[in-house]
Amino acid sequence: MQIGIVGKPSVGKSTFFRAATLAEAEIASYPFTTIKPNNGVGFVKVPCVDREFNTQCNPRTGYCLHHNRFVPVQMIDVAGLVPGAHEGKGMGNQFLDDLRQADALIHVIDISGSTNEKGEQVPAGSYDPANDVRFLEVELDMWYLGILKKGWEKFARTVTQEKSKIEIALAKQLSGLHVTENIVLEAINTLNLNKDKPSAWVDKDLQSIATLLRQKTKPMVIAGNKIDIPGAAAHLQRLKQQFPLYHFFGCSSESELALREAAKAGLIEYVAGDKIFTIIHPEKLSDAQKNALQFIQKQILDSSGSTGVQQVLDFAVFSLLGYLAIFPGGANKLEDKDGNVLPDCFLLPPQSTALDFAYKLHTDLGKNFIRAIDVKTRKTVGKDYPLKHRDVMEIVTGR
Repeated sequence: MQIGIVGKPSVGKSTFFRAATLAEAEIASYPFTTIKPNNGVGFVKVPCVDREFNTQCNPRTGYCLHHNRFVPVQMIDVAGLVPGAHEGKGMGNQFLDDLRQADALIHVIDISGSTNEKGEQVPAGSYDPANDVRFLEVELDMWYLGILKKGWEKFARTVTQEKSKIEIALAKQLSGLHVTENIVLEAINTLNLNKDKPSAWVDKDLQSIATLLRQKTKPMVIAGNKIDIPGAAAHLQRLKQQFPLYHFFGCSSESELALREAAKAGLIEYVAGDKIFTIIHPEKLSDAQKNALQFIQKQILDSSGSTGVQQVLDFAVFSLLGYLAIFPGGANKLEDKDGNVLPDCFLLPPQSTALDFAYKLHTDLGKNFIRAIDVKTRKTVGKDYPLKHRDVMEIVTGR
């Protein structure tokens, strides 16, 4: 699974990425700071199951703070884009190609309206951020359409003449975009297209199917960055009403980055996504640092409840994609052979079963699967048992 961070230049996209990953992404307020994509590891937040067993876990990957488990996910921050990206304007071609493997997108916009369509700084409120939502939709749809239409006439004629199943042929052609046969078939049925004669589909049909395929394979959440600038909150509420198909979160990427860096330096205690932090060493803070932290607490955390960064990432993984956090453990022993308590937590796609989890742990566990045990309830379940978020499972094998 990979989460893509997208948006036009200078909206705080790379700041958001660095706040989520603490990677050394280049940050500056001018267009196209990011030329090559930045790859990093972010962490989704899950209430750890260790509390339910009155213990403290010892993660091998990720970490746990105050019984909040942070599980790693792959993230990519791609080059900024401008209108006309699908035609190669700006860093458009590279941007789109870098996005192929992304399972979900976080679209970072400047909700304060202080960055125009080219990524240039303008007076706050003078630019309508709704334009950014629209233009990204257009760029992604046109990108999909371009791939779909490449050699379309010959492709459609061949499918018709050979009486092939269009959903199989299209899924194969668009597999690089995570398009499946079921997704194609659902789009065709929604649009009431004749699947036996794709050669009869007109441009409008292809545009519509491109949009549906994009919506299914690149679901998106919108991070309204710079929420602390006056007027930004009003913009956010307006866009929520204007675009009901999307979920919007107000964000302050700079504040989250500052908090995480201060926590990393041991100056404060802060759990990502929380509405409070605790200063540990006030004597090590300058007056400027103290004022900055006070501003973040009053203007961001007290008013919004969080900086929004962690909430956006969690929403992308658990709500948009529906992933499940599953812990391996034994009904009689939660420790591994080294004595680590609940050392692992895995993210599995929706509708995963106990057998899927066994294969996730190791191929041999899947091949030799006999049963599984729900450690919380101590009930025995079969291979088709549908996993639930935060399940703790023991896999029993034949050898």
